[in-house]
Amino acid sequence: MKRIVAVAAVAGLILGGTGAPTQAASQTRPTAGQVSFDPAPIAWGECASPGLARRGGQCGFVEVPLDYDHPTGKKIRLAVSRIAHKTSDADYQGVMLVNPGGPGGSGLTLSVLGEYVPNGAGEAYDWIGFDPRGVGSSEPALSCDGSYFGYDRPYYVPVTPALERTWLKRSEGYAKACTAAGGELLDHLKTTDTVKDMDVIRKALGRQQINYYGFSYGTYLGQVYATLFPQRVRRMVLDGNVDPRDVWYEANLNQDVAFDRNIKVYFDWIARNDAVYHLGDTGAKVERRFYAEQLKLLKRPAGGVIGPDEWSDIFLQAGYYVYGWEEVAQAFAGWVHDGDWQTLKDLYDAGNPQGPGADNGFAVYLGVQCTDVQWPKSWNKWRVDNWRTFLKAPFETWGNAWFNAPCRYWSREVGKPVRIDGGTVGGILLINETLDAATPYPGALEVRSRFPKAVLVEGVGGTTHSGSLSGVACTDDTIAAYLATGALPERVDGRRSDVRCDPVPQPVPAGAAARATGPGLAPAAGAGDLDRRELQKLIGTR
Repeated sequence: MKRIVAVAAVAGLILGGTGAPTQAASQTRPTAGQVSFDPAPIAWGECASPGLARRGGQCGFVEVPLDYDHPTGKKIRLAVSRIAHKTSDADYQGVMLVNPGGPGGSGLTLSVLGEYVPNGAGEAYDWIGFDPRGVGSSEPALSCDGSYFGYDRPYYVPVTPALERTWLKRSEGYAKACTAAGGELLDHLKTTDTVKDMDVIRKALGRQQINYYGFSYGTYLGQVYATLFPQRVRRMVLDGNVDPRDVWYEANLNQDVAFDRNIKVYFDWIARNDAVYHLGDTGAKVERRFYAEQLKLLKRPAGGVIGPDEWSDIFLQAGYYVYGWEEVAQAFAGWVHDGDWQTLKDLYDAGNPQGPGADNGFAVYLGVQCTDVQWPKSWNKWRVDNWRTFLKAPFETWGNAWFNAPCRYWSREVGKPVRIDGGTVGGILLINETLDAATPYPGALEVRSRFPKAVLVEGVGGTTHSGSLSGVACTDDTIAAYLATGALPERVDGRRSDVRCDPVPQPVPAGAAARATGPGLAPAAGAGDLDRRELQKLIGTR
């Protein structure tokens, strides 16, 4: 589900070979219960993170079984953090586990999330961040090839047989590198493993129930946890909802179409601000310029490093959310008008670090998605599905295909997704913007249908993924009220949202005249862009 690698997401027509399993075959019925492993209490100590230390955070480890079928066997350690409640013990509301998404996103520092909840509603909880198994500070952490996202890579779009063979070889090579690096850990990176880890963390914290706040893939963790451990769920906020019907191959094809739509929305925004960027006064003109520059980079990479792949990866963040729209547009204009390649490189490097261990998020992403369910074995199916999608959505399709292609070669044990069922779970809060590309809106409607007491808040017309706590009062005050009292707005009839709010607003760039053109086109009062951008670094975009 992801294509921005280091931010802490993510997936037809068959001409032959083995396709993806059918929905009925690919899901197992849930069995509610409890993990048969009792952890030691957490020995809390100081945090290495300056941000956590400054906030009085505490850090430690939880030891869990590598293989829950053999709980007395080999153990691994999960890094956890805690920012304790600030209210009196009489007003204490329990622990709040947080996950930023991915899979593969580090959540250790996301225990800061409570301070972003308005009206002090987060202060009654102990906020618990954690690095899932294989991630970040957890031990062991998985890394396969830290140079995989280097510069001027082969062109994503396989317009020649040689390019297709090159990318297949690269994909197979990365999968083999992970087999060598990960060993038996690779057999135990499924979503169900992390969900069981969450319940062990609950035990280590000495709580009968958890509260939970999940973003992006973290919403799927929440769905599975609530299905397998419904009696352990107190309150739950799921923002940017994974469609449980599409795990995972179809989810990525659906993303491709949605990202293509969203990049056109972004090009329209650039065109409305042509007085600032001078890249075209219509979205169509800006789009033509984008693809024209990409083709030039195929022959001559910017600064010798930014080729057509890196170019599209830089712009991908603009399809995820409105944060950073100005920076990407400035880099676009700087390159076109002044030949400034360094700013392009800086943006690429920020999302795609290189070096030993830099691929940790990508490695775990594959470790989860490639083993949650069997991906199609037939390359012919991949080829046809992606070319067919590319014809209507060229922006992201082949980049996303190659991002996930190592799953075709993954050699480890494959499981079956849990059949999501929230029928016995109390009221939870769902959030999604209408044009979210990473987790398209129909998925939120599907999750709502499977949790009959859930309430869905829709950011109407917005393109931002997992954008709650951004200062949009309608959304954030609903979250605050729910966390404070458990109260939810009334659920309405039909397959639709229950609360309709403004989306996270599109920015007004410096030098542009502010225009009163309706919701989502001017900064919201108290939006706190700088704070949210810092928070966004902690939240997965896959």
